[in-house]
Amino acid sequence: MNHRTRSDAHSPARARHTGASLLGVYLNDHLAGATGGAERARHMARSHRGTDLAAAMEPISDEITEDRAILIEIMERLDIPVRHYKIYAGRVAERAGRLKSNGRLVRRSPLSPLLELEALRVGVEGKAAVWQTLRDLADDEDRLDPDLLDSLLERARRQQGTLEELRRRQIGPALRTA
Repeated sequence: MNHRTRSDAHSPARARHTGASLLGVYLNDHLAGATGGAERARHMARSHRGTDLAAAMEPISDEITEDRAILIEIMERLDIPVRHYKIYAGRVAERAGRLKSNGRLVRRSPLSPLLELEALRVGVEGKAAVWQTLRDLADDEDRLDPDLLDSLLERARRQQGTLEELRRRQIGPALRTA
């Protein structure tokens, strides 16, 4: 029979373990989102091939994919296991998001790019939040590179700006009536 005392349950070692476990949950949740975001960005670049939107999305798609890989590397450095079921869930959620009708059953709606860009922008906001969180933790965690995290945070902010500009360009084609 285990008779832990109250002080054992609230010991610094237990708190560190709990914090590490929660960080693992947090980072795996963000990895699921990053997986969906990378898939969405690639899908947008492919589905708009030959347009200005695709040309703008291709480098963002590459960066989002690279950011996802960096998140996995950071998790490895922190000895946080990747929960593959969450990666799968991120892929499934992104693909399920493609099934929305947007007012059209057979072909893409003019509303699709606007909604996709909004979803990506929200995803990049989440990515900026995880980079900021890790940056805040970097002061006490020598396995985190503050310079890398600053760079990733700046890139996420730049991506937010680009996605917002692209989103605003889609408002007219999607929503203005003739």
